[in-house]
Amino acid sequence: MATESTQRRVVVTGLGVVTPIGETIDTFWNNLIAGKCGVDRISLFDPAQFDCQIAAEVRNFDPLPAFPSPKEERRSDRFSKFALKAGLLALQDSGLDLDRCDRDSIGVIIGSGIGGLATTEEQHKVLMNRGPDRLSPFMIPMLILNMASGLFSIYHRLRGPNLATCSACATSAHAIGEAWRTIKMGDASVMFAGGSEATITPLGIGGFCAMKAMSTRNNEPKKASRPFDAQRDGFVMGEGAGVIVLEELDHARARGARIYGELVGYGNTADAHHVTAPAPGGEGAARCMSRALRSAGMAPEDIDYINAHGTSTPHNDVCETSAIKAVFGEHARRVAISSTKGATGHMLGAAGAVEMAVCFKVLETGILPPTINLETQDPACDLDYVPNVARECRVRAVMNNSFGFGGHNACLVARKFEG
Repeated sequence: MATESTQRRVVVTGLGVVTPIGETIDTFWNNLIAGKCGVDRISLFDPAQFDCQIAAEVRNFDPLPAFPSPKEERRSDRFSKFALKAGLLALQDSGLDLDRCDRDSIGVIIGSGIGGLATTEEQHKVLMNRGPDRLSPFMIPMLILNMASGLFSIYHRLRGPNLATCSACATSAHAIGEAWRTIKMGDASVMFAGGSEATITPLGIGGFCAMKAMSTRNNEPKKASRPFDAQRDGFVMGEGAGVIVLEELDHARARGARIYGELVGYGNTADAHHVTAPAPGGEGAARCMSRALRSAGMAPEDIDYINAHGTSTPHNDVCETSAIKAVFGEHARRVAISSTKGATGHMLGAAGAVEMAVCFKVLETGILPPTINLETQDPACDLDYVPNVARECRVRAVMNNSFGFGGHNACLVARKFEG
């Protein structure tokens, strides 16, 4: 039987993103529904020796507004800079006045799939070329993946629950789900939740190239990430961060907050199958979607839109399609589905949070973002993926799928807020 605390309703009042197609939620959203693509030739290092020479970078990025000083900014890895900027943007979007809030009841869960990879590479070079005495005393705090969450709480003096998730590409969806649970159980009134990733480095790109997981469509970067398309040949690396503000309903009402929607369900399962390959038929993903629906008290027919994991890899897109069919039955033919990774690339640990922000914009606007580059649909991927052009639609409830290496699955369900 549900206790009083588990019946607490959780709404979303702020969205913050740093992406390859725009910072601020409005710039990102406008570019997304216009079909813009952030993929281009890598500029962060010379990629000439790599099979994959393209990525979706965050260009012209200014992290300083999120830091108390330039010195503090220099002591942070790129992934933390993305996270702190996205968190600040979410805070500003929410309209929260932290000086009027109980900071003991505000928490942070910001994760990362890999953490400070650039710092690891740079400091390894120092070790090899100049010796251990020349390593930075800030190396460990810069590279550990919990530091984005820690720094955001430090800079904003948020003393509630604080941790970091790490579940590969499901990282930030898990962060949001666990933040939702934290509020429902009465352990916080407000949570900042999401994820960040900055892995466009020689080691990051090289490692994924060695797995043969990445697209090598180097001569057509804008068309390289093509979820559900018959000609897809792998994913394209993206980078950036997404942070959303979750708030207990009465807390949001008391301050007259603008509400994007209500988070109502969360599923969390394991494939228990393989380190990288999804379970056959998407079985683990299907169980996760079913759990999220059961958590939300919804039937499959209640969902109007699914933001798919849709990575543009041969196995994932087919398995996710099979999982949707298994869970949604005949409704799978009617529900609108899209993957926004054609525009942003795969942002790994940040993907789930950025895509959850997309879901709340869908609820707010009634506009479905397109799956760009879907020119020849894979016969095994035979559902409605909103190809190439945004679409207006009456949307009452949405689902967001995130699946990661190691067999980690996370699904979130949200709906229009009804008072």
